[in-house]
Amino acid sequence: MIITVEDIAAGGHCIARVDGDVYFIRHALPGEKVRIKELERKKNIVFADAVEIIEASADRVTPPCRWAGPGRCGGCDFQHVDPAAQRTLKSRVLVEQLTRLGKFDMELLDRLATAEDRSQVTVEELPGGALHWRTRMQYAVGKDGRPGLRSHRSKNIVHIDECLLASDAIAESDILDKKWFRANARRAHGRRDNLIGAVGVVESDAEELSVFTQRSRTSAPRLVEGPKRVHQRVGDEEFELDYDGFWQVHPHAADTFRTCVLDFLQPQAGEAAWDLYAGAGLYATGLADAVGDTGRVVAVENSAQAHTVANLQDFPNAGAIVGDVGDTVEALGSVDLVVLDPTRAGAGREVMEGIAQAGPRAICYVACDAAALARDARTLVDLGWEFSRMRAFDAFPMTQHFETIALFEKTE
Repeated sequence: MIITVEDIAAGGHCIARVDGDVYFIRHALPGEKVRIKELERKKNIVFADAVEIIEASADRVTPPCRWAGPGRCGGCDFQHVDPAAQRTLKSRVLVEQLTRLGKFDMELLDRLATAEDRSQVTVEELPGGALHWRTRMQYAVGKDGRPGLRSHRSKNIVHIDECLLASDAIAESDILDKKWFRANARRAHGRRDNLIGAVGVVESDAEELSVFTQRSRTSAPRLVEGPKRVHQRVGDEEFELDYDGFWQVHPHAADTFRTCVLDFLQPQAGEAAWDLYAGAGLYATGLADAVGDTGRVVAVENSAQAHTVANLQDFPNAGAIVGDVGDTVEALGSVDLVVLDPTRAGAGREVMEGIAQAGPRAICYVACDAAALARDARTLVDLGWEFSRMRAFDAFPMTQHFETIALFEKTE
């Protein structure tokens, strides 16, 4: 059918409504008239691809990647969109999630934008452009051992010969040229359990690559070649973590985010601070420098692969706890400053209430999902906190994802 697209929606789709049905359409842009192919229907919710553009938006461009498009690689959402327009779409998603899920009004959001000398909520560009930024890649591997990327909402593997998002070091490697059978597999047997499910590669700031294989999403990865521990640098500090430990995939993200967090919190000498969901300790080290010898910093991270404890060993005023944030916060006592960087699911009401009860003067929330931020922000505001500042960054160009950093301060 032919349909007129209404607006952007979360998840990399655009939205349209026809005869009581709600259509979520990929490869389209707001205002376009498109012919769609229905992919999946759940009652009155329809997922579809725009397979023909009848009236195109001025923001539409030719995708730089030949693997992008309906039925092809599902790794990117916005290859067909001008990069500046991508950031505008993400800004609209952020506003929609905060107003619909968080119940925040536009007057507040406009005020937050004005605080940064902008006329509207803006997802900001990071240096380096829209391509060749991704320092970690994971490819799916089929029965024949060939790597590729999956189609959207599908187990089908598209066997690409390059990914334009991959960093130069990853793109120049031979990952996509090999067949990734398990090392002890006999190819002639052709048994499914002799094949791995994925192959990944991680770039270190030391210009090394670690290559790993993984049989499934839940199984432990196995290092194939390269260092077991990789190193990342922010300013004068070096962070060590396991090759499968968490680190921001955009090369400018960690430095940008930490600078923003410290600017928002304005830590003072002698203050106590928490870095929750701390990863390698990116924010903890910055806070430890800022609060000085008379202050204290506690980082909480549930993954030993992050090496949080080791990364803080040169800071006598800081320490780390390997454990679950929800199980730990109540026992940490009082605090002046909190930064939290939870997973895509968010922190949840129980954790947010525990943070609020510790009595900090300021809380900085680093969100990789706008919906999770909206829910957790509403919890804080209902508990008497002011939503006072916000910035968002396009740390994942060509995809639906972006990062938002929000500041909450205790009201009198």
